[in-house]
Amino acid sequence: MARVIFWDVDTQVDFMRADGKLYVPDAEQIIPHLKKLTDYAHGHGLRIVASGDDHVRDHPEISDTPDWRQTFPPHCLRGTPGQKKIPETALRDPLVIEPERADPRMLMATVRAHRGDILFHKHRFDVFTNDNVLTVLDVLDPQDVVLYGVALDVCDKYAIEGLLQHRPQTRVFAVTDAMKPIDRDGAETLLKEWGEEGVRLVKTSEVVVGGLVEQLARATA
Repeated sequence: MARVIFWDVDTQVDFMRADGKLYVPDAEQIIPHLKKLTDYAHGHGLRIVASGDDHVRDHPEISDTPDWRQTFPPHCLRGTPGQKKIPETALRDPLVIEPERADPRMLMATVRAHRGDILFHKHRFDVFTNDNVLTVLDVLDPQDVVLYGVALDVCDKYAIEGLLQHRPQTRVFAVTDAMKPIDRDGAETLLKEWGEEGVRLVKTSEVVVGGLVEQLARATA
């Protein structure tokens, strides 16, 4: 089970709450599923790797006239309530890893010694723009990643496609009822494409009561 990690994408107040600065439509509906996944991971000794936007006004992604593809309105500004994770997905003793490249040897030693969760800060919607993600993944060396969060068609998309590109040996499980897209029309097409690329599409119930993680653990024993 040590080689299974849960990957929590951007479950921050500005995205998850209806009064947030960049609310993902219907995101509040998946909060019960997110809580179940978080509680399951912590209850079974599984590490959660999370990403979170950490913006200042002059970041390239932030715009008062956004195109909604490469730029978005101000959100998750550093130090604001909207940047915080919702309580239902709170991390345990998170090791915060900033986007700027760290010394690989020092970072690897720090990650090996750390027993809590991990939080990647990012200044762009793609978590792999954090220059330390691949180093951390090399240390954790997960065989299976159970991924969820928002938004399905932006930050989830980049996280999943980055894992497929950089970690082809890692199996990715997308928890589809613990995600919400910005553009509903394109979500089904995207899910279909992921399935064709080898991503396993699962439901929260399969993870928390269906024995998925236990099956994965037995398969890698």
